[in-house]
Amino acid sequence: MEYKQSLSRRIVFAFILMTAAVGGLFSVGIVGVVHVVEERLISRDLGGELERIINDDLRNRRRPRLDPGMRFYVSDGPGVYAMPPAFYRLDEGFHEVFDGALSFHALVRDRNGRRFVLLQDQSDFEAREQVLYAAVVSCYVLSLILAGVLGWMLSRKVMEPVARLARQVRHRDQLLELAPPMAPDYANDEVGELAAAFDYAMGRLQEVLNREKLFTSDVSHELRTPLMVIASSCELLAVEPSLGPKSRAQLQRMTAACEEMRGLVQTFLLLARTNREDLAMAPRAELRQIAEEMAEQWRGPIEAKGLRFDYRAEQAPEGQFNAPFLRSVMSNLLRNAVHYTEAGSIRLQLSTSGFVVEDTGEGIPEEQRESVFQPFVRGHSARGEGLGLGLSLVKRICTSEGWEVSLHPVEPHGCRFEVRLPAV
Repeated sequence: MEYKQSLSRRIVFAFILMTAAVGGLFSVGIVGVVHVVEERLISRDLGGELERIINDDLRNRRRPRLDPGMRFYVSDGPGVYAMPPAFYRLDEGFHEVFDGALSFHALVRDRNGRRFVLLQDQSDFEAREQVLYAAVVSCYVLSLILAGVLGWMLSRKVMEPVARLARQVRHRDQLLELAPPMAPDYANDEVGELAAAFDYAMGRLQEVLNREKLFTSDVSHELRTPLMVIASSCELLAVEPSLGPKSRAQLQRMTAACEEMRGLVQTFLLLARTNREDLAMAPRAELRQIAEEMAEQWRGPIEAKGLRFDYRAEQAPEGQFNAPFLRSVMSNLLRNAVHYTEAGSIRLQLSTSGFVVEDTGEGIPEEQRESVFQPFVRGHSARGEGLGLGLSLVKRICTSEGWEVSLHPVEPHGCRFEVRLPAV
């Protein structure tokens, strides 16, 4: 999985990495220059001193005149000038050798079959060199710390307008209609372009919301009026003594369909409202009350299809819930069960956490169980004139109310929809 960092941390890391690369390059360069200068200058001084000893002192058979801290050895030299065996293994040229706690610069020369070695004590120089190295390392670490602090300060300064823009966009939905444009608050740079893009997107969103509000208001006005006329006509026909049994049965179906339509209109209107205060004003009822209404409404169609209806309400969660939403969810799940069950039974069971609708239909394959909650998706055995919006509506309602809906298989075949309601 890709590891994602915030933009502020990326800026800080960029500063630290750049400082580490540049500072490391300079530090290595300083150390390299010190070594090169040390070898060339000291090698030149030792070479001149060794040539003087060979061409002047030894040729005139005098004892070598050595400065303090110097040592001289020759391969055939007597006494203190006798060469230690370790120097025979050195190549000709400049070297650094150590004698216990002491360190020396050594220059080795071979001439006429004889080997000459001149040593110069460099303990003080080595100590100063270690101080220089410690200073280089300390400055390198300090530069990394300063780069981190500077990167943090700069990232806060750079990201301040972006964070302010994010806060404005985050709270934009509260006063979307009254919120002024954001682009004039920012400079004409990349953040300003981003603010202008948000203003454009918010403007388009506001147009969509206005159209949706107009649509919902039109629906509430245009559909409720004819539904009220139908309901009133059904009530008048119900008291007509001349109606026969078949006509009264048809009238009852019309009345039930009218009530269901009114419930659907109210459900869609509530879903179109994003304000939680508007949703809180919706009628509320207990789960047991809604379940009894749905059981009475669907028992007839279920048994008329030759199925057994099993309603169990021994337990039910406490509290009241959004009645239109709960009625719509339960009704859609029962309608789906009736639609896809040809034999067996349908069960509606209440529990302390919610309710379950279970059928003995053909079931839904595992690879389709998630997609059936999407709009216009129907099962593999789709039939009738349905558009595949029932389960999508159930999912939208549950998401809006904070409920949980899940689909489980039933052995040997069938579906089990479980709706979990949060405690109120």
